[in-house]
Amino acid sequence: MGGTPEAVVPVSTVPELIWLGEDAARDVTLVGGKAGSLGELAATHRVPPGFVLTTSAHERAQREGAEGLLDLIGEAYAALADEVGSADPRVAVRSSAVDEDGAEASFAGQHATFLNVSGADAVARAAAACFESAVVDHALEYRERHGLDTESVRMAVLIQQLVPADASAVAFSAHPVSGNLDEVVINASWGLGEAVVSGLVTPDTYVVDKSDLSVTSRWISEKETMTVPIDGGTSEQDVPPHLKEQPALTDTEIVELAKLALDLEQRSGHPVDVESAFHAGQLYVLQSRPITTLGS
Repeated sequence: MGGTPEAVVPVSTVPELIWLGEDAARDVTLVGGKAGSLGELAATHRVPPGFVLTTSAHERAQREGAEGLLDLIGEAYAALADEVGSADPRVAVRSSAVDEDGAEASFAGQHATFLNVSGADAVARAAAACFESAVVDHALEYRERHGLDTESVRMAVLIQQLVPADASAVAFSAHPVSGNLDEVVINASWGLGEAVVSGLVTPDTYVVDKSDLSVTSRWISEKETMTVPIDGGTSEQDVPPHLKEQPALTDTEIVELAKLALDLEQRSGHPVDVESAFHAGQLYVLQSRPITTLGS
């Protein structure tokens, strides 16, 4: 998982940049809900390395414009490059609002996300767009529907090494449709997870009994589309014919992911959904948040 690289941050009582391995990365008021969850997990789970532009950086961007953060982002991106051994590492740039991924509202799809970004300038542009997405109309309407603040939205931006996933999955530690608390449900498909979470592909579905981790149900879909990294971003491409009807996960991977979902449920004290990626046989945690739809 690697150590936390050193980076130059402004002298301030409230840091504008925090690495995921630091204790402060657990402070949701600084790093937002999405990054705060990963900050909790970085010490114990395989989380891709990265850093967070904090709510303090957002405040400076609002006062001065995002250009004021170029040097900060450039230094941190260079430090990440040193850690992962790549001159221009490909990263995911994700919005992380303070009240995002909470028990009442997930904000799924409301704020900006950019995948497979490389180069400090491109990362800075993506980060600026994430900050700007704090106040787009649909996100503000979502806030109004959930009774959340629309006047002073506090946003952070999470920048992490991109995992070039062979397969991606979302695991629910309770059945998201029936509400059964004794089952883990896993949706999985080939490539990056965007095709799964955005509904572009009908994923495989596996149901696991929590009591003995047996797979009680499996439905293998004919997976037509996958999201893959290309220069400058991602692309939706056809799944190779020999993979379309093949299970995206092995039984070993299904059980490993079910164990992860159970562990994170126990740590948080409530059912969770967990986004993950498998690459070269390794499981990476990309996001964990409460299931907000049970009983709805």
